[in-house]
Amino acid sequence: MNILVAMDSLKGSLSSLEANKAIVEGLSQVSSGFKIQTVPIADGGEGTVEALVYATNGQFSEKVVTGPLGHPVKARFGILGDKTTAVIEVAEACGLPLLSVEERNPLYTTTFGVGELILEAMEKGCDDFIIGLGGSATNDAGVGMLQALGYQFFNQEGALVGFGGAELKNIKRIDLSTVPQQVKELKFRVACDVNNPLYGINGAAHIFGPQKGASADAVKELDEGLRSFAEVVHEQTGKDLQGISGAGAAGGLGAAFAGFLQAELESGVQLILDYAELEEKLQGVNLTITGEGKLDGQTSMGKAPAGIAHLSKKHGIPVIALAGDITEGNPSLHDSGITSYFTIVSGPVDLETAMDPEVTRLNLRRTAEQIGRLLKFASL
Repeated sequence: MNILVAMDSLKGSLSSLEANKAIVEGLSQVSSGFKIQTVPIADGGEGTVEALVYATNGQFSEKVVTGPLGHPVKARFGILGDKTTAVIEVAEACGLPLLSVEERNPLYTTTFGVGELILEAMEKGCDDFIIGLGGSATNDAGVGMLQALGYQFFNQEGALVGFGGAELKNIKRIDLSTVPQQVKELKFRVACDVNNPLYGINGAAHIFGPQKGASADAVKELDEGLRSFAEVVHEQTGKDLQGISGAGAAGGLGAAFAGFLQAELESGVQLILDYAELEEKLQGVNLTITGEGKLDGQTSMGKAPAGIAHLSKKHGIPVIALAGDITEGNPSLHDSGITSYFTIVSGPVDLETAMDPEVTRLNLRRTAEQIGRLLKFASL
């Protein structure tokens, strides 16, 4: 039997690679007759760099960049096997985990480090980029990133503005003439699975600001800044940032990528599956095993297991999905192509224990072994 294992990461517990390995170990306990191939996978968020580097036989690289509050942080990115495509998770340079709860305030955080990562990859010969949005601690509309790339933003007095969402309302003039030609020629594909506009009640500040540490007053100030910035951009460049679906992603980074860098904002899952060449790898497969930390109604809305299940269903391949937690009564899970789903947790346990990496590894291995026994019996 040919089995394809393509687990998304179980956030806070195991990476995609580690989850795949645990399942292979469990299946191998039962029979050496299973022909198993693994595909590391992600949905454009956490684990995207790792998944694509391994899927394409690429390499990892590190760079010390400007962190969200201006302090240096070590950020990792990937260069794919073609040696000309870089993959970057913005959270590596400006993510919430880089700050303590007390430090989080999107009025002052910047995406400057994301721009520095792009420049570093460019220096290493990359001109195509895959960007994973998500997990940012920022709400600066990507201005920090653009500043690093050579764009200049001036206030009413003609001085360059500083970092952070609080500076957006001060931007009155934009100078594009200082951007290097090489930067203008870069191509970007951006994994973006939200369609929020830049500003307004459904915009970046109102929807995502509070979880980044913004108070009610800060949310109002940030939203006004985003609106003001969009108006200045429209007046001086003719670009309508508010009209871009997904402009509000990652604190407005979606607007910066699409509005200034001519990026395509697209489904993170589909982008990753394309680069991982999953459809080609499904040829001759008899069973797909996938999963993530939690299976619920959101799984079918652009999550990796649903994308994998959809492709498997297209080729008539049954799909087993595994998760640490499953919200029952979701017909959408089966509608997406998942044949059956199972929780890997065997009994009552507190969340901290359930998410312990070693416990998760053992639970995946045990569940995979039982699936293997059933498969072996069915083939007799």
